[in-house]
Amino acid sequence: MKITLKLFASLAVHLPAEARSSHKVDLDVDPGTTVLDVIRRQGVPEALCAIVLIDGVWVARPDRATRAMSEGQVLAVWPPVAGG
Repeated sequence: MKITLKLFASLAVHLPAEARSSHKVDLDVDPGTTVLDVIRRQGVPEALCAIVLIDGVWVARPDRATRAMSEGQVLAVWPPVAGG
């Protein structure tokens, strides 16, 4: 099934080079693939995944290992945000 992965800020380096300017890539994944499966597949360090959304809805850290992706969903991930 197809999903879209969006990686923002410093996490974009884990996308294919041609996808970095758009911050997104379409992926083929197996049914039952979890949020954490997608993150690991792309080589993104789990500790750097501060904000994780599926179709704009927050996925809490404890749920990432069990929350399965569905056809056409968009998984968006941001690193920790700091400012000052």
